[in-house]
Amino acid sequence: MTIFLKKFGTTLTSRQFGKESFAAFEPSLREIKDAEKVEVDFEGVITFTPSWGDEFLSPLLERFDDRLILKNTSNLSVKATLKILEEVYQRKFKVE
Repeated sequence: MTIFLKKFGTTLTSRQFGKESFAAFEPSLREIKDAEKVEVDFEGVITFTPSWGDEFLSPLLERFDDRLILKNTSNLSVKATLKILEEVYQRKFKVE
């Protein structure tokens, strides 16, 4: 499954918005098979804050662990936020 973050907007900020976005998307996660990869695509995302990322990515990482793959992460805002989250959780994201 691929999750295109731009469907939530190009400016992904605030903990509340991240929490609401995850809650809205969570029913779709039930369709994911046990061995299926979950790709999060950042294409089109301009601003990505640690608070939004924590509320959306952290539950995905907890649930799918090494099956979670991040794509199109070259935006500086995305890179900086991912670095912060990796430092906080002492875990690396898989990036393609």
